[in-house]
Amino acid sequence: MYAIVRKNTYDLGKLAGGQEQLREFNRRHAQQPGFRGSLNVDIGDGQSVIINLWEDRESAEAALPAMIPVVKQCVEPLLAAPPELIGSSPVTLTDLNV
Repeated sequence: MYAIVRKNTYDLGKLAGGQEQLREFNRRHAQQPGFRGSLNVDIGDGQSVIINLWEDRESAEAALPAMIPVVKQCVEPLLAAPPELIGSSPVTLTDLNV
């Protein structure tokens, strides 16, 4: 498994009215081959840490051409600051039981 970790800082006013945009983003993200799911952790003040899980790095990279326009359309208009890539790497440990 492969993970991409980002921090997004949302404009809270735009976020409140942008839930349909986020649902559309999540729907299109979930359709990508190799996508395993996401964790979104609200850390306050409009900030979220998002962990996207992929089958492997190749799947994550292959999804970029399809997802970049979706991010620009659905997510970026809701942000107060550019998204911050924290890092990406193979997952070294998981004990998720959800």
